[in-house]
Amino acid sequence: MPSTRSKPTTEDPSEEIKGATANSKRKTPQSVDVPNKTFILPSKRSDAARFLSLPNPSSGDFNRYYFDPEGAGLYEFTAVASTQFAPRSILFTPNNGDDAQETKGYITKKAELLIATPIDVLFFMLPIIAPADKTSTSNMFQPLDDILDSQDELSAHVRYIVYNTSFRSTLERRMQSICDTMEAADEKLYRFNETKLLKELIAKADRMIAQGLPASLEQNFIHKALAPPLMSVKREDTMTSTTTVTTVENEESQDMEVVETQSTSATTTSTTLSEQQSGVSTPATQPSTVEEISPSSESVARLLRLRIALSFLKQSYLPPNLSTKIDETLKSPESPIDFKPLDDRLKELAALRAEAFASRAMDGDFTRKRGFEEEDGDSERAAAKRRKDEEKKAKAAESRALRDLKKVNTSGMKKMSDFFKKKS
Repeated sequence: MPSTRSKPTTEDPSEEIKGATANSKRKTPQSVDVPNKTFILPSKRSDAARFLSLPNPSSGDFNRYYFDPEGAGLYEFTAVASTQFAPRSILFTPNNGDDAQETKGYITKKAELLIATPIDVLFFMLPIIAPADKTSTSNMFQPLDDILDSQDELSAHVRYIVYNTSFRSTLERRMQSICDTMEAADEKLYRFNETKLLKELIAKADRMIAQGLPASLEQNFIHKALAPPLMSVKREDTMTSTTTVTTVENEESQDMEVVETQSTSATTTSTTLSEQQSGVSTPATQPSTVEEISPSSESVARLLRLRIALSFLKQSYLPPNLSTKIDETLKSPESPIDFKPLDDRLKELAALRAEAFASRAMDGDFTRKRGFEEEDGDSERAAAKRRKDEEKKAKAAESRALRDLKKVNTSGMKKMSDFFKKKS
């Protein structure tokens, strides 16, 4: 008789997961129960490690996490999957050695790996020590146990983490990084400090940009945002007096006719309004940018990377009420980091882009200005093309009999009107 999974309980999540683990061990590799998710767990983990269901610090939705109180602590799962444009699958087989005659495995339809990556437990403590509905005791120094006991709605799995004796020292150490502390009767008291939280987030963002942002983020949010606009392009096209032989093909008679045309034009030069005002000559086909006016320094680029990293941390791990307060603190004079040079540079680039757009719009159709001779030639060619198109349409409207009748030689025939003339 196959073993059944024990019913989930809320009193002791450890016993629940132990029972599920014991039942899974009793299943043979040939079992028909094929897992539909693949987890990559840390290589160094203790027997006390457990899968837990915890509320997401930002959204509050329950997600799966991995908790090892005697190891590295808490882990979240990052999904690495193939895209819909390049679907993949994964083949899993047991490692029976080279002498195995028969190997049974299974294939996952979706190539998705859930990789356990460390996550700071302080993000799960923020909704507890800084709730959205702030009470009168939130600004007071309190022992950690009193802070935890005041939250009656904590889930069983969250309680399993915060009351775990093996993990207690790590929890207290992370609490000190975002709280003011004081000693009272051989007991440590804690009070949440928003400035300390902001400094902790900045330190995490610094480590992120030190390791390097992903290439897609660097290209789309750093290089494009700080790239100077293309102000103008000056082109010089010199055309000399030449004689051109053009071959014209008659579609109906397939006769070839050679037409000799004479074209003469002078040098045409197009300049933008910004060049006319400044009087600066730009080499032919060389783009003129504002890089010489205000170069983007590395410090400004670092500030932009830091802002993007902070934005990611706020959206992923902070409750909405704390995210709003962090934004207000960053804009205040008490902010530990000054983003004013970045804001000034972005405003300058926005103004230059608007100026570049206006200057290109004055050139008309975003192309270079052409000389009057070239415009006249274009109008003549356009009129000839229209006449040719009209002739084609007229020929297409004629019937075949009418076209055959036009080919008849009527030089020796009398006209139809001769038969109706009055006799003299």
